[in-house]
Amino acid sequence: MSETKNYNDQLFAEIEIESGNNNSYEPTPIPQSEELVVDEKREIFIAMRDISRSNHSSYFLNTKFYKKQIQYENSKIFYKQAEFMKDFEDDYTNTAPFSSYFPYYQLMSYEQLRTYFTWRTKIRRGSIENTSLSYAFIYIYELLNNIGVNDPIDGLDKLMIFWNTFKVFSATIEKYLIKWIKDYHIYYELPKSFKEFLCENELQSYYPGIANYDPEMSCIFEQLCSISRYNIKQSIFYSDETKHLISDCFDFVIFKLEGIFAKLELEFNNLIFQPSKNKFDWTPFEGALFFPCLKQRNRKVVLSEDEIYTCNQNKWLLSKLITKNSGRQLLTYIFKQMEAVLREVTNYKYKISANPNIINNDILQKLGAVGISLEKIITDAVLEFYKEKNKTVVSVNELVLNKIRLEALDTQEKLIITENDIKKIPIFSNETEALSVEEPHAAKKKEDTLILSANKSSLSDTWISFKNVLNEIEIRALSILLQCDRDIKRFADERGIMLEVLADSINEKAFDHIGDNILELDESMMIYDEYREKTIMILGL
Repeated sequence: MSETKNYNDQLFAEIEIESGNNNSYEPTPIPQSEELVVDEKREIFIAMRDISRSNHSSYFLNTKFYKKQIQYENSKIFYKQAEFMKDFEDDYTNTAPFSSYFPYYQLMSYEQLRTYFTWRTKIRRGSIENTSLSYAFIYIYELLNNIGVNDPIDGLDKLMIFWNTFKVFSATIEKYLIKWIKDYHIYYELPKSFKEFLCENELQSYYPGIANYDPEMSCIFEQLCSISRYNIKQSIFYSDETKHLISDCFDFVIFKLEGIFAKLELEFNNLIFQPSKNKFDWTPFEGALFFPCLKQRNRKVVLSEDEIYTCNQNKWLLSKLITKNSGRQLLTYIFKQMEAVLREVTNYKYKISANPNIINNDILQKLGAVGISLEKIITDAVLEFYKEKNKTVVSVNELVLNKIRLEALDTQEKLIITENDIKKIPIFSNETEALSVEEPHAAKKKEDTLILSANKSSLSDTWISFKNVLNEIEIRALSILLQCDRDIKRFADERGIMLEVLADSINEKAFDHIGDNILELDESMMIYDEYREKTIMILGL
């Protein structure tokens, strides 16, 4: 079989032979080029094309590109050629358009290759310009294969930059990239989940099921409400006023159940769902020239209840979760038992009860074998949630606290006595007298007084200095605590002071002067027994 040769680039000499028998004919000499011009870029392109030949590929240029085997071979050759050309740059000044339904290097002419790599060089230098759509897809194929990127994270960043810029020129790439971006997260193990990616890039509308799915706690109120046979949203107890209470309480109950189950090496979700029997082969980046060169570790990627991707021995399968009939029964009981307890603690006028017999007997036996009582767990969880939700939280305003401290320091300076000063402390014989000390002049009129100096000999200087820094309210508070028949909280409330702040102020001064706190504040305020006598002495009681 004769071989067809390309003579386009060869030099020829033209020979003319005259008629007759002229034996003196001399051929015209062939002109020789003084310098051979070498096109280095053409040589690189030839070497790139030789990759296909060296791999014995009979599939390139095959019109049946839709067949899986042909796609696999084509993607393999494309990957090797892309690796070969990953650092190539060009500065071609002309532009050759290119259009192909399934574009790859082997289909491109010399001028088209130079046009593409010049355009790609500009992208890598920060300028994304409009070009033929087929060129754009070749560049996307390269990024999907992680050609010309530092790592998968860098590849994803480059994909998003190109998408957001080039969609201004052509919106066609969007319908492909939105699919391939999801595959990218499944195939390349990225640090952030696909859901996080959707939220950060405001792409939730493309995948609402995944955006609303929580892989950390899949059994949340909204997702399980429609699965349960008892729809709590149709309950008379469910209203605009209670809906947040109910949904938050349910999430808390499920959280508790999952935690208890996990300690017993049980999977709560396995009681509700089961994988579908039908599993389908899954190939990442369908429709793109992608060669799966990375060896994938065995793992499961759950994007939602409807999308579960499992990799085993480098082969991917796609399956879905379906709800068990026994799972619906279990959820029905959980919802009803939770609502029954909530109605009880909120004093709702209508009561309900949940019948545990609606739960599948196999589940009841399985849980009973490990000592799980659903009724108790659910009841305890609801009570804990409700108590936590309604507890009183005391917050301290630092600005107000600093103001109190400044006022205390000012009062301290006014109350400091010298050696020649004698300070009289009023004796409170009853509640009326204790409250009457509100006026300083009234205190001076008290006939029944003791002189602190009388006990000074039996007190250390530290206790005397501690007494001297106490303000009038703090002295009265200590006097009330010693008498035991007065409500110290009422005293603090009447003066607009939080009991905690009052106790902290006294303890802080005590610690500074005597080296210890003298008050204990639990459910009420009290003076430690070891300091009662000293306190009585400094107050003159």
